[in-house]
Amino acid sequence: MSIPANITQLLARPLGPRGSRAMVGSADPAAELTPVAAAVLAAIPAWWSVRATRAGLADEWTDVHFAVDVTPPLVLGETPPLEPDWALLTAEQVGAAYVESLASETRARHGRHYTPHELAGELWSMTKVALGMKQPVMQLPGLVRDPACGAGALLLPALREHLAASAAIDPRLVLNRLPSLIEGIDSDPAAVWVANVVLAAEMLPTLARISEAHRRPLPALAHVGDGLAPDRVPARAVLMNPPYGRVRLSDADRARFAKSLYGHANLYGMFMAAGAESLDSDGVLSALVPTSFTAGRYFEPLRAHLTSQLRLESLAFVADRSGVFTSVLQETCLATLTRRRVRKVTVRAIGSAVEDVATIASPTGGNPWILPRRSDLAPVAAAAAILPNTLSSAGWKVSTGPLVWNRRKDDLFARPANGRHQIVWAADIDGGSVHRDASRAATRYLALHSERDRHVMLTTTPVVLVQRTTAPEQQRRLVVAELTEDDLARSSGGVVVENHVNIIKPAGDEQLLSRRLLTRILSTDALDKLVRCISGSVALSAYELESITLPDAQTLKAWESLPREELERAVARTYGLPGQPAR
Repeated sequence: MSIPANITQLLARPLGPRGSRAMVGSADPAAELTPVAAAVLAAIPAWWSVRATRAGLADEWTDVHFAVDVTPPLVLGETPPLEPDWALLTAEQVGAAYVESLASETRARHGRHYTPHELAGELWSMTKVALGMKQPVMQLPGLVRDPACGAGALLLPALREHLAASAAIDPRLVLNRLPSLIEGIDSDPAAVWVANVVLAAEMLPTLARISEAHRRPLPALAHVGDGLAPDRVPARAVLMNPPYGRVRLSDADRARFAKSLYGHANLYGMFMAAGAESLDSDGVLSALVPTSFTAGRYFEPLRAHLTSQLRLESLAFVADRSGVFTSVLQETCLATLTRRRVRKVTVRAIGSAVEDVATIASPTGGNPWILPRRSDLAPVAAAAAILPNTLSSAGWKVSTGPLVWNRRKDDLFARPANGRHQIVWAADIDGGSVHRDASRAATRYLALHSERDRHVMLTTTPVVLVQRTTAPEQQRRLVVAELTEDDLARSSGGVVVENHVNIIKPAGDEQLLSRRLLTRILSTDALDKLVRCISGSVALSAYELESITLPDAQTLKAWESLPREELERAVARTYGLPGQPAR
C-alpha cells in the first residue's frame, strides 16, 4: 500500500493494549501511533468518500465525519488525496492496513493480529450453522458481539448477511435496529474508529434507499471499552480472535477466572471464559484459538470449564497457514461451542479449500480432546476416545529430559572422563533402540559436578524414551526407543537425557503393561496416528503423551507375547484400523 506523500503532522494519542484493562495487566506501556498508522487513518476519509459516491450518495454524506456518528481518535488534519490503490480496497483490506501499519513490537506486545477474511468468513459460516440459520441469507436472530473487535473483521460477514436479508424492510428500521444486533468492543481507540467506518461503509447502500430528508448519521456499532467486563447484555453469538499474551491479575480477576486458569493467565483464555459467561440461553461462542487449546495441559481447566456450560459443535483446523495467517506462529483452529446439548462435533480442515474430515462424539471435560486432523485419522480418534485407560492410569508417568544444553555449554565434551556421563540426544532415538548419532559426537558427554547435579541429571533405571519434537519431514511423529539395562551398563550406570526427549518411567509398583510392550505399542502405526489426533504440531508434550489412551488390562496382557506383525494387526484393530497391513 502506498502512503500519501502530503500527510500533515498528526497528533497521535496513546493506544491501550488490545482487550486488556488496567486491573488485568499493566506490564507494558501504551504504544504511540506510528507515522504510517497515522497516515492510514488520514487516508480513510477519502476512501469513505469514494464508497459513498459509488452508493449514490453526495454532498455531506461523502464526509465520514458527518455521515458516521463517531469521533476520530485523533486530529486527522487535511484529508490527503487518495492514491489509486486505496480506492479499490475492501473494508477488510482497510482494517488490515491499519493493523499492519502498527509497529511489529506493538502488535506482539499487545497481542494484536488481523483476522484474514477467509477465516472470518469461515468462522461466521460455522456460527450460522450453530445458530440454526439454515437459509443462505437470514437476518440475525439476536446480538452478535466481538469483545476484542480490532478493526471489525469478524463482524463484517454477519453485518453483510443481515443487511442483505433486510433488503425488503424499511431501511430506516434496519439501520435503527443495528446497534442491538452488532456490537464491537476494543480498548484501542484508533481500531474502534476504523471498525466503525468500515462497518458503516457496508450500510451505505441501505442509507441510499432512504429519502434525503429522513437520513440520519449512521450508527456506531463499536465502542472503546473493556471486552472482559462482566454483566453485559447477553449475546446470542460471541465471535472473537482474542488477544494473546500473559497478564498479571488482580485478586478479583483471579477469583472470577479461577475455574478456567492453570498457572499464569493468558488473555485469550480469559476472553474465552468471559465470552461463554456472556451468552444468552441459546448462545454460541465462536473463536480462533491455537490448537494447543484442544490438548495442552495449560488449558485443561478452560476445556473443563467451557464444556460444563457448552458443547463443541464444530472445529476447523487451519491445515495450511501460507497466505492466510502467516503472521501468527501458533497452529490455529476455529472452534464453535453452543449451549445446545449436541452430541456430535463436525471436524474440518482449512487449506486451499475447506475439507470435511469427520463427525465424531463431542468431547467434554478437561482431558485432551482426541480430534482427527485428516479424514484417515477419524477411525482412530473415534476408537481411542472410548478406550478405558491412559498411559497415566496404566501406571506410567512422563517427564521431560532435564538437560538444557545451551545452559551447560562449558560442560559438554566429545570424550569420556571421570565425572562425565553419556548424553542421549533426540537424534539418538530411532527404530526402538538407542544409538549414538554421529552428528552429536562433539557433545556426547556432560560433566556433572555434585551429588545434587547427578541426582537431577542422571537417569539410572530402564525407561522408554520418546522424541518430544520431530522435524516436519519425518514420517513419524511418535519416535520411540527403550533404554535398557544393557544400555545403562555400557554407560557407567546412568545417562543424561536432553530436553527434546520425553522420559516414560513407572509411577508406583504396578503397571498394566511392561516397558517392552509399551515401547512396541508406541512404535505401531496406529499409535502414531493417535498422537496426530492429540497434538497437531511436531511437538508432543509430557502431558499429551500421558493422555494417550490404552485398552483394558486383559487386552494388554494378551498382547505381551504377540510377535511383531500380529501385535501390529491387533493394535490396528483396537484403534479402529481393521485390515491394516503389518509395517
